[in-house]
Amino acid sequence: MLTPLLWQSANPHPDNLENFQIISQWWQDLNLKEVFWQQRLIPDTGSLEDINWERQGFDEKFSIQMPQIRGITLYWHKSTFADERSMTPKQLILDREQEQLYIYPQSQPSLVIRVTKPHLVYQKFELKNPLLVGKKAESEYILLFRDKEQQIEVKINLSPENYRQFLETMTEDQ
Repeated sequence: MLTPLLWQSANPHPDNLENFQIISQWWQDLNLKEVFWQQRLIPDTGSLEDINWERQGFDEKFSIQMPQIRGITLYWHKSTFADERSMTPKQLILDREQEQLYIYPQSQPSLVIRVTKPHLVYQKFELKNPLLVGKKAESEYILLFRDKEQQIEVKINLSPENYRQFLETMTEDQ
């Protein structure tokens, strides 16, 4: 598990410069990538855990262009704005596990901005007591789930190895 990297303006800690360089590289590597941009007020506790990061109407998802750091100021472009945007942070925290950068702007001490590389999000749905049909077709196994109420049909093709794994999973704890 990777610990988050912290950089603070004017912090003499020996890791501060190295952390800033790693964060700078991460920021520059966002070029032409889609990001989630979220701004939240810092709660009285000061803890990120107390912030509701659920999607809200003013959150943005956009392709960031030409992100760079000059001095300690973050610069970037958005396709919706012709001019360059910038922000000077007092503190940066990079969560390398979640691919999230927390920016604490010097100009707005009660604000934190979270920039996130979107993760693959799977569409989920639930079938309750569907009709289940299974058969072997040539070298694969086919499972068919039908939910009449929701009018959903799901066809799953399994290799022999995946089929064995499926059977093992289904017979565990019985």
